[in-house]
Amino acid sequence: MYFLDSTRNRHGSEIYKVKNNFNLPLKKDRQGNYKIKSGERIRVCMTSDFFLEEADSWRDEAWDMMRQRPDVLFFLLTKRAERVETCLPKDWGNGWNNICMNVTAENQRRADERISILLDLPFQYKGVVAAPLLEEIHIEKYLEKGKIDTVTVGGENYSGARPCDYAWVKSLYEQCVQYDVNFNFYETGSHFIKDGKHYHITKELQEIQAAKSGLYHQGSPIVFTYTQVQEYKQMELFNPVLRKKNCLKCSSCHKKNTCSGCSNCGRC
Repeated sequence: MYFLDSTRNRHGSEIYKVKNNFNLPLKKDRQGNYKIKSGERIRVCMTSDFFLEEADSWRDEAWDMMRQRPDVLFFLLTKRAERVETCLPKDWGNGWNNICMNVTAENQRRADERISILLDLPFQYKGVVAAPLLEEIHIEKYLEKGKIDTVTVGGENYSGARPCDYAWVKSLYEQCVQYDVNFNFYETGSHFIKDGKHYHITKELQEIQAAKSGLYHQGSPIVFTYTQVQEYKQMELFNPVLRKKNCLKCSSCHKKNTCSGCSNCGRC
């Protein structure tokens, strides 16, 4: 994130509310239809952290948009699991059906720190994102509780990227297979190690190489529950159109569960 911000002459430490697309989930086209279709997945605040203290003043506005769009799945990811419960809306109850809560777990210390909190949080869907994966981690004691729906793994990119080892990824894959938890290895990262050999992999090939590894597990099915927006006469869920040339090579898109929204199909 710091690297990408620097290419736009910005500094990653600056925290601000975006102006143009903050209300994107509520924007409509000229025909009066939402630009974000029913059944689509919105990744919230992916280049920052939704639970930053600096965002406390405008987070309720974001919750309100999620409340108004129960027909859309919102994907949240945080390093600040300890702040989540105090930042939830008053009408949260046991969790909204259109919110998927995820914590990062780049090493064993952070996995133990954050996943233990995640298990007790009131969310309908929960996931672990081990990206960038920086060492071998063991999370069997959390997976066996049956509260984690998905584990997603990837390496690190851009300036100063640290290596990711195939053995670490395979270990997590085997843990998820053991407890029938959905697992997806979506990209290798810039520096990848396999059988002691170090590979430098360009960004455009990372998902392809991850897909070739075969480290993917379709575990217990996740059935997201969407609620029709009142103004819709009929709710038709969005279904991405996959193209053989690009999407079927991608470790995310061809499995339809963690599409990165590359827009190559022209429909996302």
